[in-house]
Amino acid sequence: MKIAILGTGRMGSAMGERLLDQGHTLTVWNRTPSKTKALTDRGASLAQTPAQAVEHSEIIISVLTDAKAIEGAYLGNTGALNSNVKGKLFIDMSTVRPQTGIDLGAKVKAAGGGFVECPVGGTVGPARDGKLFGLAGGSDEDFEKAKPVLLQMCRRLEHVGAVGSGASMKLAINLPLLIYWQALGEALSIAQHSGLKPEKIMDILSDTSGTPAILKMRIPAVVAALEGKPAESAHFNIDSIRKDLRTMVEEAKALGYELPTTQAALNSFNAASTAGLGDADGTQLAAWWIKNAKIA
Repeated sequence: MKIAILGTGRMGSAMGERLLDQGHTLTVWNRTPSKTKALTDRGASLAQTPAQAVEHSEIIISVLTDAKAIEGAYLGNTGALNSNVKGKLFIDMSTVRPQTGIDLGAKVKAAGGGFVECPVGGTVGPARDGKLFGLAGGSDEDFEKAKPVLLQMCRRLEHVGAVGSGASMKLAINLPLLIYWQALGEALSIAQHSGLKPEKIMDILSDTSGTPAILKMRIPAVVAALEGKPAESAHFNIDSIRKDLRTMVEEAKALGYELPTTQAALNSFNAASTAGLGDADGTQLAAWWIKNAKIA
């Protein structure tokens, strides 16, 4: 199929690689054109504007940072909705508040296009391998149209309801995981005085009920950070985590709830970013917190 990707950051690029591997014709657009190089080097076409990307495609996938980025890509003189969208399917895979997807979907439908939101669980590696967890929201008709492509990208795909439902589930799923990196730092602040090496401490922790499954895959990164070794390239960086935590707090507030634990974790991630770790992987937070959070 002829597919466009709007937004070729880490996840958008990885998804693009997967779609090329599946034999699709790909057109890409990014606000910073240099970030499309990995895909254009593999044969993807570069669009100068989102509208141009839509013009050459049947399905348009957007993977954008936040509501402001979505507005910039879809609206305005060169935006995606300033093209002929009638009969085309739009799939937004950004992690944003539910209302952002609801508003965008309404605009797409008013212009004659189909719309599905499908935020995903997983990072760059699963995106390249087609092993994401898709949480789709949209009408039955639009979901069935999106399903074949999404199944090529996801190990599991769930249609969780109308537009907005996918975003709600994605925020709920990410919340305990993102908070965990702060909880790990606090746990290690106690355990480090045992005299055990970081590798042994992490090995013990990972075999207990007190840790999520992802820790087993990320132990080497955490141990390297604890030992002060150079970090590997980020899978999901601290600034991206901050954005998701802010989104969770904002959404809960709109629903009448406070998220004190989430806010506390956000404060720590904010401090780490201010200290220069914004582009570091989230696994770095625990080691940074131990070194910097001692009571004076």
